[in-house]
This record gives sequence, structure tokens and C-alpha cells, in this order.
Amino acid sequence: MALRTFKDGDLVTLAEALDVAEGMTSDFFKFSYAVWKKNQYDVKTAESLAPDDVSTYALAVLRRGTQKGSNGWKSKEKNFYFICLQDDQILKVLQRDKELSLLPFLTYIFTHELVHIVRFGSFLQRYEASAVNRKKEENIVHAITFDILKNLPLRKLDYVLEAYRDYRICEVDFS
Repeated sequence: MALRTFKDGDLVTLAEALDVAEGMTSDFFKFSYAVWKKNQYDVKTAESLAPDDVSTYALAVLRRGTQKGSNGWKSKEKNFYFICLQDDQILKVLQRDKELSLLPFLTYIFTHELVHIVRFGSFLQRYEASAVNRKKEENIVHAITFDILKNLPLRKLDYVLEAYRDYRICEVDFS
């Protein structure tokens, strides 16, 4: 069975959601453009995913790569990330739940993945983690994502935030 992929109109919405998510995440963490340059990322959709990047349960998979420094020294390597959207999974959720809309849903997904990138880049969490620590990290990231987006006046975003309420159960100090 072929996996569904985003259409051209969806890609326009995807770009808008990414712009909103990056702006909100930057504001929350008080990031400048220079900080984002240190935490580089790119987005892949189903059409450009390698077989190892495809998931049958996740909405997005975050992959990390390294880029050698100009002098070739390991100490100067930079991490970069790929947000591998799972078009088929996202479209299935949208088909199943008619209350969801693509823009707020993708905004949540992107913000969530950007929070992971920030936390990995700031050494608040290791990219390689045990299953127990990954579960804790997911709860922390859902809580931070909620805090970032809770006041964003985006139609139907409140529905998305409520849908992920149970994933935010953790102890996080945002002060």
C-alpha cells in the first residue's frame, strides 16, 4: 500500500506552520538568528525520506547528523537536524479527526521538534537516551510546547493543545 504524501497546497501550509513555530520558539527561548545558525535543521517530507526515516507510529522523526568544521577537527563539528515529517501518519490523523486542521496541527508538531533541537543544542538533553529518559523528555517537550503555544491566537490550536494535554504530565519549571 502506497503511503499518502502532502500535496502542493499542503506544502504551502507546511511552510506557514514552520514559520509560526520557529518564530514562537525563538521568542520563547529568546533566540536570535545567530543561535538558530548553531542549531541548524531542515525539513523532509515523505518524498525525500530514506527508508530508515519512515515511521508507522510517529508524526515526525528527528534525525541528527554532523558537519565537519572547516579545519576538519572533530571538536569543531556542528550538529544539524532533519525533521522528518510522516505525511501518511499526519494525514491519517487529520482524516480520522475532522476537528483538526493542518495549520495548527503542523504548528504543534514543528514547535515540538524545534524544542527538541533547542534542548539537544543547549545540552539540556542528550540525543542518545534510554527509553525511560526518552519518555521523560517527551513529556517535558510536550509541556514546553504547550507553554510556547498556549497564547497563540491560531484557529483550532486550542483543540490541538487539549488533545496533547495528557502528554504534559511532568515536573517542569519554566521560570
